[in-house]
Amino acid sequence: MGLRELKKQQTRQAISHQATRLFLRHGFDRVTIADVAAAAQVAKMTVTNYFPRKEDLALDLHEEFVAQPARTVAGRAPGESALAALRRAFLDAAARHDAVIGFSGAGFARMITGSPALVARLREFHEEREDALAAVLAEEAGTSKDDVLIRVVAAQLIGVHRVLFEETLRRTLAGEDHDEIAAALTESAKDAFGLLEPSLGDYAVRPES
Repeated sequence: MGLRELKKQQTRQAISHQATRLFLRHGFDRVTIADVAAAAQVAKMTVTNYFPRKEDLALDLHEEFVAQPARTVAGRAPGESALAALRRAFLDAAARHDAVIGFSGAGFARMITGSPALVARLREFHEEREDALAAVLAEEAGTSKDDVLIRVVAAQLIGVHRVLFEETLRRTLAGEDHDEIAAALTESAKDAFGLLEPSLGDYAVRPES
């Protein structure tokens, strides 16, 4: 990474850090872009250049969140189905207490669930995830991502992720620690993905060759 890129990354991280601190202290809806800019000691335009939407200051893992399922399926092993790859990756993420699947502190979980704007933005994230996964499945199948079958498959697989993400937040707000949440999520994920096994267990299996 060059000096210019490093400086930009550091600026972005500083803005995100200050925004999160203010959101947790005062609540997302009460903090303005100007407040974040002042705390990070940058101009308002600098904040919006890095984060065009205020919601993305609080949900800084947007790119990773959207890309993860599609990347997992694209990189699955020979003989592995899309369903099996996503189940494996989710269980690994639960064991790591990965923030991308919802692990956070209670304060962060309250901030998200207490803001209609953040709840709506998260819904958009899940829709973007679905689109990204559909694009990967469609490319492999040689069809359009608007193909009804592709859309149905992507919707079912991302639907499991959405429900499990909400369950992680719910358990966090209930006061469970990360280990307790991970244990519960592991069982729930096995059950949820298992429900899809009869219909999707043999779908989008990567050829052994």
